[in-house]
Amino acid sequence: MEGVLWYVLTGTRGGTNRARILKALDERPRNANRLAEDLDLDYKTIRHHLDVLTENDIVRDTGDDYGAVYLPTDRARHNWETVEEIIENAL
Repeated sequence: MEGVLWYVLTGTRGGTNRARILKALDERPRNANRLAEDLDLDYKTIRHHLDVLTENDIVRDTGDDYGAVYLPTDRARHNWETVEEIIENAL
């Protein structure tokens, strides 16, 4: 999981925004629309990054598609020291 976190959050284009999203979700789970507002990013951009984070088992959603609330997965939480290190370096 550490390698996945490093790759998704630093090794690819958009990693900084994904790190910002993950940090925001750690503070408080929220839906894509709320993330877009809180992070001042386009809704489609947020959706793309959430898809990448979900596909890599870093975040998960609860609820239906539009109103789904996102939060970090247990695997991401288990490796949270790595996440914090990445966020510290990326932001």
